Amino acid sequence: MHTHSEASPDSRTPIAEQARAVRAAGIDVICATDHNTIDGGLRLRDLADGFRVVIGEEISSRDGEIIGLFLERAVPRDLTGEETIARIHEQGGLVVVPHPFSINRRYHMRRPSLDRLRTKIDALEIFNAREAIFLNNRAAARYAKEHNMAGTAGSDAHRASEIGRAFVEMPDFAGSGDFLDALRNGIAHGRLSGGSVHVLTRYDRLRKWLGRRNSSATR
Repeated sequence: MHTHSEASPDSRTPIAEQARAVRAAGIDVICATDHNTIDGGLRLRDLADGFRVVIGEEISSRDGEIIGLFLERAVPRDLTGEETIARIHEQGGLVVVPHPFSINRRYHMRRPSLDRLRTKIDALEIFNAREAIFLNNRAAARYAKEHNMAGTAGSDAHRASEIGRAFVEMPDFAGSGDFLDALRNGIAHGRLSGGSVHVLTRYDRLRKWLGRRNSSATR
């Protein structure tokens, strides 16, 4: 329910490689949630064979990162949390807040914003495989339980090898309309990816930045 591809600035995973990893992991449905774009999800959907793709986006709002699922068009970055959520809901999408209690991310949603926006949020990520310590996920699960929020789980994969590390085993659903009911009847599974994945992500981000810089210099 939380994945990245080469469409994100911090991943170099080709879409075709991502599709192969989804099939190898035996995943039935994957949420494509690249940073501030739905292009990766649209391309993955074109290559989907044996699995379904939910088009999503991890949006950089002024209140922290917010995931929109079941999107038809991208939501702009740098809006308020309220406006970002409204843009998702107005196209029939669902709102998920990822890694809300993370200690190893700069742009996660802080507790005051989460409390302020809670009634507008459809689900909370209660397990993220890229968290530094398991206590961060435990805090998210506790918050979701206290406030009767549906919980999601995702690998937050930036490399193909991470796909399948976290997932939700849940009843089938036809679309966004019955997705939350199915999610509430699901079971989150996951294991942490370890600290090395963050080092690799910094490397991938640097490689992509250098590639763009070199490309600009040769024009």
